[in-house]
This record gives sequence, structure tokens and C-alpha cells, in this order.
Amino acid sequence: MPASPAPSEFEGPQENPGADQPVAAAALRGGPPDAPQVAAGRAPDFFIVGHEKCGTTALYMMLSRHPQIFMSDIKEPRFFAQELRSRFRRLGPGELPNTLEEYSSLFAAARSDQRAGEGSPIYLRSYGAAERIAAVRPDARIIAILREPASYLRSFHLQCVHNHVETETNFAKAIALEPKRRQGGRIPPFSQSPPALLYSDHVRYVDQLRRYHAVFPPEQVLVLIYEDFRRDNEATVRSVLRFLEVDESWQVEPVETERLKGIRALPLLQLRLGLSVARRKAAAGGRLPRAINALLPTLPRRGRIGRLRAGMPYGEPRPPDESLMLELRRRFKPEVEAMSEYLGRDLVTLWGYDSIT
Repeated sequence: MPASPAPSEFEGPQENPGADQPVAAAALRGGPPDAPQVAAGRAPDFFIVGHEKCGTTALYMMLSRHPQIFMSDIKEPRFFAQELRSRFRRLGPGELPNTLEEYSSLFAAARSDQRAGEGSPIYLRSYGAAERIAAVRPDARIIAILREPASYLRSFHLQCVHNHVETETNFAKAIALEPKRRQGGRIPPFSQSPPALLYSDHVRYVDQLRRYHAVFPPEQVLVLIYEDFRRDNEATVRSVLRFLEVDESWQVEPVETERLKGIRALPLLQLRLGLSVARRKAAAGGRLPRAINALLPTLPRRGRIGRLRAGMPYGEPRPPDESLMLELRRRFKPEVEAMSEYLGRDLVTLWGYDSIT
């Protein structure tokens, strides 16, 4: 199974077909003991619902190795939160499912004795995903991973720049743009998902979990803490295996995902994307676009030049702006306090907010 979803590529604004499509509960069946009815459609038994940059990819990779677990080849189908998908249609293979039939086909190969799952981290911040999942699988298990808010948003911002969602590479300036962006201003024209630019919305942890607890009983919702996961991969994964009721004696192999690089030259990154899109559109077009495409220079993808080409836009990430991080922690301390009370765990101390005044 792939370690992560394929990079997004786009050809221009396109409404997501099926974004408001109602999900019919009877259309999908799933999980043990109903798994033999795969031909009629199978839905996942569990969902890793988020957050981004909180270890969801590492968890997906580790669970996919378990013989009693089947993870969809597309890590993030995003079927139940189509309103938060990219505004731009993907080109080539790997297009995300838009219909129940397409979605259920992702799990058709799961055996009857396997738990099927997927990991779309946008589900946690979606206002409607919890209800949509519950309509299809009221017995589903839900896994959420939360991270200290300021470090989470810093990492998420860098991911947004990499994914062509954000063009402001300075984290402090990106945070400062949020009021204007709430009014529809300063949205990059090729931003895949403008709602992602409302950074403070991502750390409304209590509201996000309440949406799931409103439609799933507490025993079906597992909340993990990213810092626990980082400190002890094995113990965290074993808690997930117990939650999913599969063999927890299985040997857990820790996974370290690739660290994001900093963006050294955003125009170069955007130019590379533009050329890639132009080539794909030309290849899919008529004789004239293909002829023009043949005249465009192509840099090697392998060897020394290929490595140079791939690495040109990137550099080391900027060190954290400690004054900004302190400001964000002061801002989000009430949310951390509320989350501590909601979960019955002292996250204020764990995340270092006890010394913040």
C-alpha cells in the first residue's frame, strides 16, 4: 500500500461533483460479520478522522501492516467531507471517489475477517462528516489525534504552502491574514482549499469532538494525543489495536514519516506546478497542444540534475518565532483548558500551558 496519497495536480476550478450528495445508509454494508456481502458495497469499520500533521499518516502506515486490518489504497478518500476537498479537479489516476459505488470499491478487496479503515484527517474539522459517517456506519469506530495547538498550526501552515493552498510563507503574516480571508479577501487564486486558511478554526477541538460524540457513543470514539504517539509509537498503536478489537500481540514496527522541508523559492515551486499542469492539459488535448508540448524543454527527473531540479525550491524550515508561538499559546489557552476538562486529562500541563499567563 502507498505510504501517502499521490500529490495533487489540478487543471482549473471545478465544482466537486457529489459534494452535497446525500449518503444513503442502506447503500453500503461492511465489516465483520457482514463483510462477505462486499459485492453490494462495503463501508469502513473505522475512520482516522484527523488532524493533519498529527501522525495520521504514520498510524495509517502501521495499521496497514496488520494482517487483520485493511486500509484503503487511497489514504484520504475524503468522501464524507467533499466540501473541504480541493477546488480543482485532479488529473490522471487516483481521482477521489465521488459516488457511493466508487467509495465502496476502495474496500472491496478487504477480507471478511479484516477491519477495513481509511484516514481522511479533514473529517475532524468538517461540520458535516460526523453525521454523514454515522448515517452509513452507526457502529463505526472513530480515531482522532490532537496536538498542541501552536506547534500544530505552524506545521500545518508549512504543509499548506507545500500543497499550494497557501502562498504566504511567513507563518505570522499568514495568521494575521485570517480576518481578511474570513471576508473572502486575500485568497490565493490557486488555493486548493480556502477553508484551510482559517487556521484558528482547526484548533476548536472541543466543538470538533462534540460533533462525533453527538452521533457516536463514547466507547466508539478514541482520542489520541500526538505527543504520546511521538513518545511511544508502540504503546499508542497497541491502544488502537485494542480499540479495534484485533490482535494486539502483533509486532508493532515504528514508522518515521518524511519531515517537511522549508520553502526557499515559492515562485520556483509554483512555476514547476504550472509547467506540470500545462503539460498534462496539452497531453490530454488535441494535435496542436500536443505539438506545443513537444517543444517545451524537459529537465531530467533522475540523476544529479534530477535531484537538483527536485530540491531547488526547498531549504531548511525557518526556526519557530518564539514570540509568535507564545502569543498563539496565550490565545489558545482557554481552548486547551476546555479540552482538558472535556477529556478529563491535564493537557494544560502536558502541553506546557500551565506557565503561560
